Amino acid sequence: MENSKIKAFIPLLYLVWSDDLLTQKEFSTLQEFITSLTILSPEEQQFLLSKVDISNPPSRNELKQWKSDIEKSIKDKSSIKSIFDIAAALSEKDLNISGLEQNFIKLENDLGVLGEELIQNFKTKGDSLTATTKTTDNFDIQKLIEILDGEEALIIKKVKEVISRPEFAYETSTDINVYRQTVYNWCKILADENLGNMAYPKRHGGGENIADYFAIMETLSYHDLSLVIKFGVQFGLWGMSVQSLGTEKHYAKYLKDIGELKLPGCFAMTETHHGSNVKGLETTATYNHNDQTFTIHTPHEKAQKEYIGNAAVHGQMATVFAKLIIDGHDYGVNAFVVPLRDTNGNVLNGITIGDCGHKMGLNGVDNGTIRFDNVVIPKENMLDRFASVNDKGEFESPIPSDNRRFFTMLGTLVGGRIGIPRSALAAAKSGLTIAIRYSDQRRQFGPEGGSEVPILNYRMHQRRLIPHLAKTYAIHFGLQYLTNRFLNKTESEMQEIEALAAGMKSYSTWSTGDILQECREACGGKGYLSENRIDALKNDTEIYTTFEGDNTVLMQLVAKNRLAEFRKAFGEMGSFGIINYVFENAKTALAEKNPIATRRTDDEHLLDSEFHLQAFIHREKTILASAARRIKKLVDGGLEAYDAFNVVQHQMIDVAGAYLERVVLEQFQIAIAKVEDVKTKEILLKLNQLYALSQIEKNKGWYLEDGYMEAVKTKAIRKMVNQLCWDIRPDAVSLVNAFDIPESCLAAPIAFQ
Repeated sequence: MENSKIKAFIPLLYLVWSDDLLTQKEFSTLQEFITSLTILSPEEQQFLLSKVDISNPPSRNELKQWKSDIEKSIKDKSSIKSIFDIAAALSEKDLNISGLEQNFIKLENDLGVLGEELIQNFKTKGDSLTATTKTTDNFDIQKLIEILDGEEALIIKKVKEVISRPEFAYETSTDINVYRQTVYNWCKILADENLGNMAYPKRHGGGENIADYFAIMETLSYHDLSLVIKFGVQFGLWGMSVQSLGTEKHYAKYLKDIGELKLPGCFAMTETHHGSNVKGLETTATYNHNDQTFTIHTPHEKAQKEYIGNAAVHGQMATVFAKLIIDGHDYGVNAFVVPLRDTNGNVLNGITIGDCGHKMGLNGVDNGTIRFDNVVIPKENMLDRFASVNDKGEFESPIPSDNRRFFTMLGTLVGGRIGIPRSALAAAKSGLTIAIRYSDQRRQFGPEGGSEVPILNYRMHQRRLIPHLAKTYAIHFGLQYLTNRFLNKTESEMQEIEALAAGMKSYSTWSTGDILQECREACGGKGYLSENRIDALKNDTEIYTTFEGDNTVLMQLVAKNRLAEFRKAFGEMGSFGIINYVFENAKTALAEKNPIATRRTDDEHLLDSEFHLQAFIHREKTILASAARRIKKLVDGGLEAYDAFNVVQHQMIDVAGAYLERVVLEQFQIAIAKVEDVKTKEILLKLNQLYALSQIEKNKGWYLEDGYMEAVKTKAIRKMVNQLCWDIRPDAVSLVNAFDIPESCLAAPIAFQ
């Protein structure tokens, strides 16, 4: 082995024997290679052949010596580009081997081995960049907590204190009845703390603070999600339907008892055969002139109320949505308060209640079915804010249009579409906190000669989690914006706000589903254990995409709103007008599509917030204009409007999605602009950049088809997403800790290793 030519073959010998994976055929290939080299003497060839005899492998000490010789020969690690470079260094650059580089490369290919792996083993040491990257404290977590909590910090702090108490320890019983009772008991504690009545008028015992109510819902979602839904059904859907659809007489009669949980109730809208189609429900409320009463009736089994929270066990009353019938005339869907049980829990005559039983999740909520067999209720039980029956038995309404009245009534219930996405957001935060904390501590693999490395240091693991972290922060600020719009709404804005709420509900709940699935997988087998809570978070939020409106249906609503706004602003414009709208209003003049802009890949440009926003705006407006043009063409061609919309339904989802992505990005940018602390602003800016570029990367096919970007640019964006994940990694644990989830709620053992 002192021969300089022989030394050149040490890397090859080490590569062959260090993995024990080569077959007899591959050893034959190696032997043929050695005998074909004319620069070797017969003696040198014979010596090397003895070292590749499959029946006579080298000793452990010999392998160790080869490895040591290789390490000593590498003076400048940066100069090592191939296995031949190591061979040349070992041979002390013997001139006789200078022409063998291509032979070595061909041999690697013939053997199917990767010399790069060997090279990395010797170039990478325990102090490598991957191995040494770790969590740091680059910003003040408390300052970020204050930004996230905003004006609701006090109520958030109170709720966290309550759900951190011993009596809120998670229920572990698999008995559904035990679980339901525990959740009911938790709700009673929250009611006693005056948290349930937070949105009701002060004169009826409430806090008269809807902003705090939404904050309560979101914060409770760090705990058991069955509690959140039970809480939302009782104090939100049941209580707020009385508050939103009723009048003072109903407030005085019901709200105080609802807020104190003395009157458990339900929100009975959904029917077996009609789901999201509220207009099509079949339960009837027939007015009786003789005694001024209503008869509530379920005409057939498929018209029963289904999936009704609080119905199976606890509900004593319900807001029932039914078609009002007076003298045989259908006056559309209205709301009525209907008793279900007496104070002892006995089901009343004419009421049939079923139990939906065990579900994928949320098994602490007693969902049930309700049927009404000619149940008579007094006239005053009609929730009559928007419609009533006068003393003469005549229908009256301050809103003459049946259609407008219907949507006005449903619009008052839009709060549920704010509570649910905020609850979903909290679940995503919990999942990410568990997964990122675990990834920071869980060690696996590592460089040769070094210790195992935290899996969060691996680029692919960062890719799995950190873009989701950025999106979660973006959605947080998007939902803050939605909440503020709702709290400060005017009549003229309501349709837009309702559409935004419907869209954000879909965007947030779909995002949570994706995030929790990735968190489960990123935690490996540990993520599959129930004790680590990701299973409960996944199963409980699964239904979030369905209730308060099926997400796909809601996205159609969003798209129709955007098309209506488009038509109002621009009327029946021709193709030229639509093109002008896209480019002029998106501020993406034709110059933006010139070769320089479409190919620009420098860091300054790729990280520029104006570039991000304009790219999102351009996509939103182009897709919207395209959908409008296509519908117009279909209708002009003789297709009914209903059928035209059906043809473009898939495109409608794109319209809604592009709109929501733009809103979320824009609001994230606006929120960052208000941050004063430099370090906090820096990390939020990185998250914003990652959210923007990861969404562009997701939609790169569209941008390439449109000509807005060329392949060289989308490739550069992919690389920048990778780099931002790497840059954010040291702050990832601090960023999830800024969610400030109570440790007792987080509970997962892997989050505390």
